[in-house]
Amino acid sequence: MVKVKTSIYTDKELWEKYKENVTKRGVDISQALEDIIRDEIVEDLLDEAIKVVNDTISYEIDFEPVKPKEGFVSIFVRTMRDERVSGIS
Repeated sequence: MVKVKTSIYTDKELWEKYKENVTKRGVDISQALEDIIRDEIVEDLLDEAIKVVNDTISYEIDFEPVKPKEGFVSIFVRTMRDERVSGIS
């Protein structure tokens, strides 16, 4: 894989908090940004992979939602999921 150097402009305080968070997790900042980019284009990558196999881009993901059981762990998991959802713009 060929790497490229790039420049971005972002809010300084936001960038510092991001770097601090990534560093605490022990992750390389470049790798963390690549992961964010991959997450952003995952549907395009899925479309390409399906087209290679099927020569069409027609698919539907079907699943049955799981109802959480009551209890401490369920409340904790629900809280985490709600926080994650509220952070998605």
